[in-house]
Amino acid sequence: MESIGNSAASGPARLVGRDDEWSELERLLAAVRSGESRVLVLRGDAGVGKSALLGQMAAAAEDCGVLRAQGIESEMELSFATLHQLCTPLLDRLPNLPRLQAAALETVFGLRIASPPDQFLVALAVLSLLSDASRDQPLVCLVDDAQWMDRASVQVLGFVARRLQAESVLMILATREPGAELQGLPDLPVTGLGDADARTLLDTVTPTALDERIRDRIVAEARGNPLALLEFSRGLSTTQVAGGFGLLNATVPEQLEQSFLNRVAELSPATRLLMLVAAAEPLGDADLTWRAAERLGVTVDATVGQGAEDLLAVDESVTFRHPLVRTAVYRAASTEERRAVHRALAAVTDEHLDPERRAWHLAAAATGPDETVAIELELAAERAQATGGLPAAAAFLQRAVILTGDATLRAGRALIAAGASLQAGDFDAARRFVEVAERSDPDEFQSAQARLMRGQLAFASGLGADAAPLLLDAAQRLQPFTIDLARETYLMAWGAAIFAGQGDIIIAVCRAVEELPEPAEPRPLDLLLEAYAVLTTEGRAAATPALQRAAAATARLPVEDVLRWGWVATGACSAVWDQETMLSTFTRQVQLVREAGALVQLPIHISTLAVALTGRGEFGAAATLIDEADAAAAATGIPLAPYPALWLAALRGREAEASALIAETIGWAGATGQRHGVTTAQWASTVLHNGLAKYDTAAAAAREATANNYEPWVSAWALPELIEAAERLGDDSSAREALDRLVQSTTPSGTDWALGIEARSRALISTGTEADALYRDAIERLGRTKMAPELARARLLYGEWLRRDSRRVDAREQLRIAHESFSAMGMEAFAERARRELVATGEKARRRSVETRTDLTAQELQIASLAREGLSNQEIGARLFLSSRTVEWHLRKVFSKLGISSRRGLRDALPSREQLSTA
Repeated sequence: MESIGNSAASGPARLVGRDDEWSELERLLAAVRSGESRVLVLRGDAGVGKSALLGQMAAAAEDCGVLRAQGIESEMELSFATLHQLCTPLLDRLPNLPRLQAAALETVFGLRIASPPDQFLVALAVLSLLSDASRDQPLVCLVDDAQWMDRASVQVLGFVARRLQAESVLMILATREPGAELQGLPDLPVTGLGDADARTLLDTVTPTALDERIRDRIVAEARGNPLALLEFSRGLSTTQVAGGFGLLNATVPEQLEQSFLNRVAELSPATRLLMLVAAAEPLGDADLTWRAAERLGVTVDATVGQGAEDLLAVDESVTFRHPLVRTAVYRAASTEERRAVHRALAAVTDEHLDPERRAWHLAAAATGPDETVAIELELAAERAQATGGLPAAAAFLQRAVILTGDATLRAGRALIAAGASLQAGDFDAARRFVEVAERSDPDEFQSAQARLMRGQLAFASGLGADAAPLLLDAAQRLQPFTIDLARETYLMAWGAAIFAGQGDIIIAVCRAVEELPEPAEPRPLDLLLEAYAVLTTEGRAAATPALQRAAAATARLPVEDVLRWGWVATGACSAVWDQETMLSTFTRQVQLVREAGALVQLPIHISTLAVALTGRGEFGAAATLIDEADAAAAATGIPLAPYPALWLAALRGREAEASALIAETIGWAGATGQRHGVTTAQWASTVLHNGLAKYDTAAAAAREATANNYEPWVSAWALPELIEAAERLGDDSSAREALDRLVQSTTPSGTDWALGIEARSRALISTGTEADALYRDAIERLGRTKMAPELARARLLYGEWLRRDSRRVDAREQLRIAHESFSAMGMEAFAERARRELVATGEKARRRSVETRTDLTAQELQIASLAREGLSNQEIGARLFLSSRTVEWHLRKVFSKLGISSRRGLRDALPSREQLSTA
């Protein structure tokens, strides 16, 4: 590969006072040269030297490919702007990427017109692109002013930074303060210089000898900021410098800005105007800058004059010496001057090639409400959404609202802007624009829509107690105008009330639904709403046929419905114990939400799928999804309940980890009014403690989990746990009462999962041949499912029963299989319980776990499993959001740990998913 942006071979100049920082950067560069990846966030105040360190790194990496990009404040609302800067030199490598990844980058960079790509697919494509480029030589990616990156770019780069492992890529992001997307990455604070170094640097730029007291004052006021020291003498006379009369009673950033402005003030009017055009034009396009300047009367003869060459360079592109110069020039201009410049830039921007930037310039040039420009912004929002730029679409719509004069029209646009902001994960902006709509003389329908938006915001923000009443009120207000939207809102209100445990709201929703007119042609939503209403008012047996119809109908929802109310649709198949439909529906919904790039909804759907996979014993896949959900939640800043991690830790039997998550969840759920969270935590607690054979604790938790009369899923799944714990404690009445409640849920569904759990639970409180037959029935039925943990538990209970019945040989067979299954899945507590029972039968059994069998990490086990199933490195990377080189690196470690030399050995070294499910 040709070196990208290499600097002169003479090497970097030494920076005063930065030996420690440079030593750290050199260490990172050495690691990348040796084939590893490294990431670093440089954080510090403006002018403290971050840009200088990046420049020194670019010069030092003369044997590497160097990619550079810079966040620009005026481009923060234009999606993928910074990413485009960084990746443009590599676009000729797109054919090397998997087809879907290449198509995603082509779409977001405007090289093709297609459906908006999933933002995670874009992130994976960037990871693959960097990985591919680093095959030829180590790659150094330098991003300055990361605090001004557009949101789409920072989300993608934050995602990529967390997944760089074996790609020979160094990514350094310089920022004043890292936002949420960069939190948790390795960072290096860049602070002010010490007094001695500050004096040394000051002496290099001072044109005359300084009085010692003046030098001390300058050093003190500069606070070690190198740029402040370097800029001190610029624009001041020798007398002012020597006497200290040029000192300003201002903060360092203000001093720097004023220093730049003093120097700009000495330039010719034409040059100053040219600099303002350059400051307002973020692309650095020299041709565009000159054409806009000419419209303002600046001729091509007015080159950058003497004294400005170290502020602005105009050649093939337009670049400022330091980002603060751009900021100072733009902020110092009058409002009318800025508008004139943006008007000129809009006039010379091609409306076909770059309509979004043209609309943005027109909006900045507007002097007041302007319906023509507002329409342009709405069109720009549509185009942004088409390329997956939800944050940009929201920004365009927000600006359109500001430029709308008519109050009713403004209310409607504000609601659309609020909805786009919610989709983009910007809850604060969504709330602001709901308030704008409510203040803009909305009609009754718009008022109902505003109420709906507030309910959606409350639910998405995790404010469980607030959401359901708002959504119920919105549904009632919407009913006279649109029965379809009213039904959808009733459904969301039911779901929100279930999560909050608000029985009065649940009943009110169901009564309102019963009064609705029958739809002529029921949609999936109508079937689902009817099923939930019957479930609440008439019980499980009456509701099961309707729930089964709803589950079948919602299994193929279009993406639009999945994004709006898909999260509540998943409950139908769960309520009727239909694990196959659960998995296919959850998997499909995750895929649709990913492809839509809807980050707000993605963590919820991924978490649901992770819970389903955990129930099947696919812990590696579930752990990977949990990491992905956490990453998506961190990218959007949305609080995410730890339900999947909680359930996984409980089944694994990791007491300390699970207990901490249980306490955390109960505390969080109580604080946010999410009773469902408390129920889930107690369910996990009873599973954990049944595994640990701590039946007193398990029974207490189970009673709490099954006391939620309105929650139709977890409270039912906790009943078998209560039966097992109560039976072990000799509490026959509690066990039988719980069984009576369980059969009301399992018998109507008729699935092997439900009837297998029912048979296992009946066997616990039965004796003799009846118990024996029930255990065998449970094992047969659960063996036809993919619920490996439930099957292994049935074998464990049967083995325990056989041992107590003095049938040691038969008991050993069941306990041995159970122990192997638990160990293979990593269910440590249940494996130990099975081991102790085996020992009690007279058989020797050692403690085992996934780690003692393979010593593989969860990620390595998942990669190895996918490789065994025949997926290529690229396919595995696409599924797990890793580069193919990282997959290759992990597989080398897997082969070493397993003592094999190729993928062919994986089939014998690892059990298949089918073996885990049928053991």
